[in-house]
Amino acid sequence: MKINISRQNIYILTLSFLLLIFVFVFSFAFLIPEGKKYRINKIELKKENLKLRKYQDYHDEVLDRLTELKSENRHIIEAFGTEFDPQRFKKIHKDYFNTLDIVQSKTVETMDEFVVYDVNTTSHINSPKSFYNFLDALNKSDWIIGVNFPINFERSDEMIKSSFSMKVYNSKAIFKY
Repeated sequence: MKINISRQNIYILTLSFLLLIFVFVFSFAFLIPEGKKYRINKIELKKENLKLRKYQDYHDEVLDRLTELKSENRHIIEAFGTEFDPQRFKKIHKDYFNTLDIVQSKTVETMDEFVVYDVNTTSHINSPKSFYNFLDALNKSDWIIGVNFPINFERSDEMIKSSFSMKVYNSKAIFKY
């Protein structure tokens, strides 16, 4: 019995066999090793994405806290940037005193980010209650002011003479957020 295979079929079988060998060589030489590298890289990428997500969550949490603090303390942040004006200070707080004299000290301290003005004041008040109301009003003023101790009170006739020193804190560079 004679097998009758045409020359075309032999060429196609030979070509198919060569392509099959090429596919096996290509897959074992290139695809399988690259597949292993791909799996390793995929695992590393998942780890990095997990770290990124953790840091992104922390970033979002800190950003939310920062915006919350900025909104709660907007008045304080703006007060650090406000330049101290003694005339305006007298005008705002004159209701608490009969007379208010402000003398700015010659020494101006410079701390890292702040300029500190030392202000000495002498005033005449009707009662200590008006002085305490003045201290409450300082907390709501446009400046960051610290009243230094001692606060001296002296009675003279119907008035009380008070003298104290204040430090006014001002930022060198206005905070921009």
